[in-house]
Amino acid sequence: MNDFAEDLIDLQTRIAYQEDTIQQLNQVITKQDADIIQLQQQMRLLAKRIDELSFSQGDGGDLVANERPPHY
Repeated sequence: MNDFAEDLIDLQTRIAYQEDTIQQLNQVITKQDADIIQLQQQMRLLAKRIDELSFSQGDGGDLVANERPPHY
């Protein structure tokens, strides 16, 4: 019976550590998800600003990428 009690305690200890690890991993995943959402929002905002800049430069003539360098 002594071995059974020790095995039971060992299993309970392992389960407690596993539950703690799962909880820590869940916290990391939740934070990473929030970070990804924030980065996606920033990327959309930057893409919108780039489009606006490209559009506003296009009104004044050719885009900078289409202009010849000054030495030509």
